[in-house]
Amino acid sequence: MNLSVNDAFGVLTAPDSVRIERVLPGPIERVWAYLTESDKRRRWLAAGDMDLRVGGAVELNFDNARLTRNDDPPPAKYANDCVNTMRGRITAIEPPHRLSYTWNEESGSKSEVTFLLSEQGDQVQLVVEHRHLSNRSGLVSVSGGWHAHLGLLIDVLAQREPEGFWRTHGRLDAEYERRIPQA
Repeated sequence: MNLSVNDAFGVLTAPDSVRIERVLPGPIERVWAYLTESDKRRRWLAAGDMDLRVGGAVELNFDNARLTRNDDPPPAKYANDCVNTMRGRITAIEPPHRLSYTWNEESGSKSEVTFLLSEQGDQVQLVVEHRHLSNRSGLVSVSGGWHAHLGLLIDVLAQREPEGFWRTHGRLDAEYERRIPQA
């Protein structure tokens, strides 16, 4: 299967880490705003405040059932996880090129997500790395989740109506379940 970079599946960079790359319509400052500003970020991932400094608090308020219109209901395994809040701390920030923060600190998770942005003419290469996931189930879930959310980001930036989040995520979750090896 020959996929464009914006359809390509994430790749494992370690047994507990995934990397997904996308090329987005620029400019880079616009993409940065969609990563850091709550009103923009809520359109593709989650609303919530970010104190944009190392050590600053991150709050992501997920409401995945309301991200898109005409969607399927969430799969049973995610039904209780549609609306939730995730907190973390910024571990690195270099506007508009790098943003890293801990993921779901309250659960005792040691995972961290990093967004790397670089200009490519009038487009922006975005690399998302999510490291130190605690188990295969988390790796599958996070991989499918980032893949689906980044698809929404591409649609939002291109001013297109996105496909239903849960409809997309369901297909991707099944594919990552197949692709990510058992321990």
